[in-house]
Amino acid sequence: MNLGPGKEFDRIRAIISRIADVLPEHEPLGDDCALLPVGGTTLALSIDVSLEDVHFRTAWLDFKEIGFRAAGAALSDLAAEGASPLGVLVSLGVPPQSGTKTDPAVEIMEGVAAMCAQVGAKVLGGDMARSEKYVIDVCVIGRAEQPVRRSGAREGDSLWVTGYLGGAALALDKLRNGERPSKPLRDRYARPEPRIAAGRWLAAHGGGATAMIDISDGLSQDVQHLAAASGVGIEIELERIPCWEGVQAIAAVASGEEFELLVTMPPPPAFGDAGVSSFRTATGVALTRIGTCVRGGGVRLLDHGKPVPLPPGFDHFA
Repeated sequence: MNLGPGKEFDRIRAIISRIADVLPEHEPLGDDCALLPVGGTTLALSIDVSLEDVHFRTAWLDFKEIGFRAAGAALSDLAAEGASPLGVLVSLGVPPQSGTKTDPAVEIMEGVAAMCAQVGAKVLGGDMARSEKYVIDVCVIGRAEQPVRRSGAREGDSLWVTGYLGGAALALDKLRNGERPSKPLRDRYARPEPRIAAGRWLAAHGGGATAMIDISDGLSQDVQHLAAASGVGIEIELERIPCWEGVQAIAAVASGEEFELLVTMPPPPAFGDAGVSSFRTATGVALTRIGTCVRGGGVRLLDHGKPVPLPPGFDHFA
């Protein structure tokens, strides 16, 4: 599986190469989920870590929100596969309890459970160890009846995105500056909604999604993974980007931890306006066409037809 550019993904490529040296028959790695056929079904599995002072700060979120957010981020990978959640396993790293009336570990797991209840998943178990900072590592398990990989986009497919972008970064900027975001804006950062129903609908309708990825590192970063995995070029029309109120399109393109879905669909008449209407009726989520898959490789960002630089997304090692 080809990945887009970046120091983080250079390290992942090196890891994948070393694994292949030891396990030559190993299945290709690099997608949102691993797929494991079991009997007559296919399991989708993924894991996602949330680390204090990298993904969240305890000054900004309470411990229930930290658990809710960590579980939502992990479950978003199942959404990108078009999978239905079954359950989660959680490993916690927590500092010693310091005289508080409530145990942060208990509250974190209450938040995890609340997120699971929202999507119909179960908490299946976990582990806990002492740590200098809070660490929440969430393994998700789902069932994928019609799994969608990153690698299926074809020349001529249309590029779509769910929801509105830029809210998570705007909320984060306000929190960093000591401002209090409005509740809807704060929730965009603190209480992400994995697009489970949207992912399943896109996998099953309109001819079926040809490729899909969730936006965790920013559209500008994640679209490069989709293009590389599929072996196509992608052109994005900046003026079509659906933006959170008060966010400029170029900032929305770079905003990370949105947990919306970036998806390629067959061109009209297989999927068009009627499909968008049906999608919104079924899910309550907006769906916007923002670009096209073309011959070649790489990603081009166009502003009313004129090329503009693609802003960097998030990279842990940049």
